[in-house]
Amino acid sequence: MKIHEYQGKELLRAHGVPVPLSRVAFSPAEVASAAAELVRESGNEVVVVKAQIHAGGRGKGRFVEHPDLGGVKVVRGAEAAREVAAKMLGSTLVTIQTGPEGKKVQRLLVEQGMDIKRELYLAITLDRASGRNTIMASTEGGMEIEEVAAKHPEKILRATVDPAVGLRDFQARQLAFGLGLGNDGAKKLVLFLRKLVGAYDKLDCSLLEINPLVVTGSGDVLALDAKVNFDDNALYRHPDVEALRDPSEEDASELEAKNYDLSYIKLDGTIGCMVNGAGLAMATMDIIKYFGAEPANFLDVGGGATAEKVTAAFKIITKDPGCKGILVNIFGGIMKCDTIAHGVITAVKEVGLKVPLVVRLEGTNVELGKKLLDDSGLRVTTASSLRDAASKIVEMTK
Repeated sequence: MKIHEYQGKELLRAHGVPVPLSRVAFSPAEVASAAAELVRESGNEVVVVKAQIHAGGRGKGRFVEHPDLGGVKVVRGAEAAREVAAKMLGSTLVTIQTGPEGKKVQRLLVEQGMDIKRELYLAITLDRASGRNTIMASTEGGMEIEEVAAKHPEKILRATVDPAVGLRDFQARQLAFGLGLGNDGAKKLVLFLRKLVGAYDKLDCSLLEINPLVVTGSGDVLALDAKVNFDDNALYRHPDVEALRDPSEEDASELEAKNYDLSYIKLDGTIGCMVNGAGLAMATMDIIKYFGAEPANFLDVGGGATAEKVTAAFKIITKDPGCKGILVNIFGGIMKCDTIAHGVITAVKEVGLKVPLVVRLEGTNVELGKKLLDDSGLRVTTASSLRDAASKIVEMTK
């Protein structure tokens, strides 16, 4: 689950991580009021107005309606903030991460202006190779970390956090000195990292990225940005965090899938996949690519799905305008093949079938499932193996 920058900063502030003074606003009038408050509190008339969307690269992005305006704007005073907000709110921001369709801006973060001496990069995430959380840091703050990794991999510093003992002070100091911070800066970064790692653990994050992490003219270390993602499997422990979800920023089909307890992820290909089991889903996507096509989604209906779930899954797949064909690949263990067949038949009768459909069933009640499909009168192509199914659906969608 993702949240907005302003929500991430509120969580970090609650865990003792230093962040700038800021306010969230939903109208130009609220932006002006927030800017006036920040000027009084900070004694600095410079404020920053930031578009709040679930995508990075906002500063370099551009609004469709205002090509000369980016998603982050530094202004002086409340009236200037109001004028910028009037252009940003309701407009579509296109960044490197949104794709050409962009995202509509519905809220803004108004933040105190900072005396920035240095911009650094800092993130914590799970390194699946080691099975441990890893801190990444770089002197190249403000840049996309993928770009840094491609052009200057030697500038990315790493520290692995042992789950038994946590982050050790010597590791934090090594990172600080690797970033070129002096003794005072190193002490402040050690304290910052302690708080940040603590927040990451307590909130069950999957990613906590600060880009940029800034060192101010007075030597303070603050999180000038906050990208926070959470482990969906741990959200039951954090109802307060789950309440921060913004449905308008999420894919409508993925939200619908959650309501049926389906694992669905939208992809960019042309062949929709309905599979039971994550491993089988990965194998199905791999063999689709092997035959020269790309999967349109990852959809795992689970081991104990009902006909209702299967029907819902089928409807979700068919809503994707980029889907040119559907492959159903089910191994019936706990789930019975006739249950899948009933779900597919029901869904096709309800929503129609405008693209080729190939079904491969194996396992419990497989013969009954195939008979149900054969007797349905629907334009369903059956397959004897996964290889047979993949080759058929790829050929049919050409």
